[in-house]
Amino acid sequence: MGMIKSILAAIAVLAVLAVALFFIAGPVRVWSWFGPADLGPVVFERLERRLTPNDALVCPRDLCTAKSDLPAPSFAVDARRLRAAMAEMIASEPNVTRVDADDAAQTERYIQRSARLGFPDTIVLRYIEQPGARSTLAIYSRSQLGESDFGTNKARIERWLTKLRARVPAAP
Repeated sequence: MGMIKSILAAIAVLAVLAVALFFIAGPVRVWSWFGPADLGPVVFERLERRLTPNDALVCPRDLCTAKSDLPAPSFAVDARRLRAAMAEMIASEPNVTRVDADDAAQTERYIQRSARLGFPDTIVLRYIEQPGARSTLAIYSRSQLGESDFGTNKARIERWLTKLRARVPAAP
């Protein structure tokens, strides 16, 4: 019985030390030990979804062969105006950092960290012109860590699209 108490006490001390290290080092530094927060660009035309449920995709059918989680919306503005509206919307989101933008390819890449533990997710956006002064976009959001994101990436895309629709009219 004394041996079990000693083992449990040692486990408790190790747990307290791990939590202390996490908060002293900070979530950004701790998660960087597992690799860069920015998972890099994607080529939507050749995108292959993960085997684990920790990503989400919205992509027009004529762009991606990968299965989208949601249909790609169409907006009654050109891609330049859609991109500007999306940038305003993203600025209203907490813990988001833009890590790359390619004006020629009309793509942007962001990192958004969870509020409490700072888990990083990489979000790639591509803006696409459509006929008749309309546009759409592709969004791929994926987690750096874990086997499951508990629906976080899909919920983010849904939230972002809802906020975007409040700023930009949908195409008929």
